[in-house]
Amino acid sequence: MPPPLRPGGPSTPHAASVLNGSFDSAARKASTGWSIAYPPGAKAGDALPVLLVLHGRSDDYRAALGSHGLGGFLAQAVARGTAPFALVAVDGGDHDYWHPRASGADAQAMLLDELLPLVASHGLRVDRFAVGGWSMGGYGALLLAEKLGPQRIAAVAVDSPAVWTRAGDTAPGAFDDAQDFARHDVLRRAAALRRIPVRVTCGTADPFLPGVRALLAAVPHAEHDIGRGGHDVAWWRHAAPAQLAFVGQHLRA
Repeated sequence: MPPPLRPGGPSTPHAASVLNGSFDSAARKASTGWSIAYPPGAKAGDALPVLLVLHGRSDDYRAALGSHGLGGFLAQAVARGTAPFALVAVDGGDHDYWHPRASGADAQAMLLDELLPLVASHGLRVDRFAVGGWSMGGYGALLLAEKLGPQRIAAVAVDSPAVWTRAGDTAPGAFDDAQDFARHDVLRRAAALRRIPVRVTCGTADPFLPGVRALLAAVPHAEHDIGRGGHDVAWWRHAAPAQLAFVGQHLRA
């Protein structure tokens, strides 16, 4: 039996440069932190395309460049020939699942109405962008791509997305009720992904594997990496190089 995955990473631990900030989000009704990571050879003001990364439950925007090491993986990808792009991470709430909630908080509206204009103000291209994320954020990335379609979304790359096949199986707090789940069921809306390049990864010990298999059945063109691993940082760091190469390929196109 092969050994379990251990958190790995590139020799370069950070992106070339990172810009951090925060704003008071009217959509989320909360202070919202964000980061923009630039690859080597790029800087603030360069008109790069963007990968928007959505974090998982109980994380915040800092995890993408922190525990997940995506700044270093971005630097590594560009060094290996991937066309450069910027990586954008943002707060989405502990368990709001990136959609409008009965509380009045709406992390998806924050992305569209507040974050993307802010990113554009830093010279980055947001007319068409890629979106990704892990766990709760993987679900949110799929939901956003289904809403915007191929006119706005160049690619979707998600790890261990929190996809359930039934409302009764969902995590506490993920949806307001069964009707909320039905309105934001990514499997029911999956036909909207069929003209968007999609890549999905999931470990075979991940509790979301049944939902991921249902997603792959609904989106048969999706590339995928299903391998030995769990719902953890070790798997997500394992997945990062191929995910970023995939994104770079389709942002270039």
